[in-house]
Amino acid sequence: MPKIDVNQVAEILKRNKVDPSLLRLLVEEMNVLAEAAARADEDKPPAVKKQFVILVSDPEDRFPKHDFAGWVLQIPENESVATTQERIFKGVYDFNATKKGRLLPVKTIGEALESVPAKHFKEADVWVKTKTPVLVLRTDNEIPKDTDSTKSARGHRLE
Repeated sequence: MPKIDVNQVAEILKRNKVDPSLLRLLVEEMNVLAEAAARADEDKPPAVKKQFVILVSDPEDRFPKHDFAGWVLQIPENESVATTQERIFKGVYDFNATKKGRLLPVKTIGEALESVPAKHFKEADVWVKTKTPVLVLRTDNEIPKDTDSTKSARGHRLE
């Protein structure tokens, strides 16, 4: 909601010939409300910074036990996910054909997702949700029956 300064409201009321005693009461009440709102804003905790994480279901324990990073992307729902890299390549080729792309050509997927403007990817029907890579975590897709919160999803104690 847009905010308006108390002094601006007072000027509007003066121009419309509001009784000076009523004007004074209104301005005082608006100042009290404005101060209360300012204090409420100061009392709010700072917004929590968030990050993306990719959680991969691995119930058969086939995923390698290494740390991986990846990007979160979107493509049209009715298209095959196998076309995702081709879409990225098309966006990069389009970018590299521009003046800026000829000066600073993109050579890796990481560079592309971080620095190529969204319009080039949009034309290739791919949308980059995370410009920087995010960690990929594995899960066995099971909720442990044990309520001991010191165990991980794989049943190992967290140290």
